[in-house]
Amino acid sequence: MFPSPAFTATWSPRAQGLLRIIVGFLYLQHGASKLFGVPHVAMFDGLSVFSLMGAAGVLELVGGSLVLLGLFTRPAAFLLSGQMAIGYFMMHAPQGFLPMLNGGELAVLYCFTFLYFATAGSGAFSLDGLRGKTVQDRHRGQP
Repeated sequence: MFPSPAFTATWSPRAQGLLRIIVGFLYLQHGASKLFGVPHVAMFDGLSVFSLMGAAGVLELVGGSLVLLGLFTRPAAFLLSGQMAIGYFMMHAPQGFLPMLNGGELAVLYCFTFLYFATAGSGAFSLDGLRGKTVQDRHRGQP
């Protein structure tokens, strides 16, 4: 039967880590665009850091970097999931119910992807893994 339990045990953490790295990289670009203009998005020209969009940019840049590196992944992903939920309900939901029609598909996708990382952890290739015990191990009382 494919995939075998051995295959799944070996490759699931690696796929999870790869997904975390890609999502973190994509997300931090939103913050970099808002705060530094790179990549340039015209609607963010002149954006104040002390505005709601500026605060979102800080969360995106810092949180996206933490997720990319796999450092404090669970709490960072939890905050970012909440940010995307708030962003969706503030900016997209008032324009209609369906995310495909209100432009909120990406916000919903980020929200639930970050919620996944908040519960599942960082996977392979993470600084959390290099730091030693995971949060899950501490809750189980493992040494």
